Amino acid sequence: MKLFKFLTIILLSSFVLSCGTNKNDFTIKTNAKEQVISNAETLILSIENPKNHAIDSVRYTLNGKSIKENTDLKNTKLGNQNIEATIFFNNEQQKTVIKITVLNSEPPKIYSYKIINEYPHDITSYTQGLEFFNDTLYESTGQHKESKLRKLDYKTGNVLKNINLADQYFGEGLTIINNKIYQLTWQGGLGFVYDVNTFEKLNDFKYGKSKEGWGLCNDNKTIYKSDGTEHIWLLNPDTMVEEDHIQVYTNKGKIVEINEMEWINGEIYANRYQKDGVAIINPTNGAVIGVIDFSPLKKLVTQHQGLDVLNGIAYNPKTKTIFVTGKRWDKLFEVEVVKN
Repeated sequence: MKLFKFLTIILLSSFVLSCGTNKNDFTIKTNAKEQVISNAETLILSIENPKNHAIDSVRYTLNGKSIKENTDLKNTKLGNQNIEATIFFNNEQQKTVIKITVLNSEPPKIYSYKIINEYPHDITSYTQGLEFFNDTLYESTGQHKESKLRKLDYKTGNVLKNINLADQYFGEGLTIINNKIYQLTWQGGLGFVYDVNTFEKLNDFKYGKSKEGWGLCNDNKTIYKSDGTEHIWLLNPDTMVEEDHIQVYTNKGKIVEINEMEWINGEIYANRYQKDGVAIINPTNGAVIGVIDFSPLKKLVTQHQGLDVLNGIAYNPKTKTIFVTGKRWDKLFEVEVVKN
């Protein structure tokens, strides 16, 4: 009797599991070769129906937004994207999902530059973030027990205001919006907010899906945050909640280790860690539309054991020029980008 009850329970459990299993009778078929497609192409979708169900209708979404069977991708964000199909048949419905990768249709343009001026820069500063506010330069530096937030006279290099971060924090990028300075820390999962005039700490904020803090910039409405991957996160400056993101891609694939960033005339200029250059990024879709090779600048600074890579880019609205430096560089360069 006990054996009978035991077998009955097993059979009933199997029956429940079988009924609760999500079957998938359909798959999404695309015209993307190996599920990779350019944003200059039209995405063509269809449903593979091996069991020949009588399908009533199909609804498609791309990252939650409704799309048609034939969709022009020119306004689509680049990178890995989810396509979901909801299939309606025989008074039932099933959902199925695939991933595609959207690349930019054109390679980045290669730009050059010319040096306008050179200014002194603290050779001990491990530069992480750089930004102008009212013709004054603000800088965030890194390394444990060395991290600082500074206000500088960029023409002389003189420090006008300075605070040191607690020893456990590794300072990263900064940006200034609504008279507040926002400063990241690297792996501490925490950022700080200061009054731009007094450097009084007003608040701190935790990161969301972006586990690390690398670079910051803003367009006067939204804060953009990099985390060392191909992702750039769009943050609400009032709540610091990550409300959206873009993925940085070229016509070949993703670009990772996006670091210090600057918003310049509707585009994001970004350092890449360990690369002595800057990528120019379309903030709408994540496309790398240009590249500037600043590697010759490193040879123009004092060569020493602690010298590190180019990092730090700032746009001065007053002069309409760009300023770049590097980690433990003794010079700040004012440059003009030449777009041939």
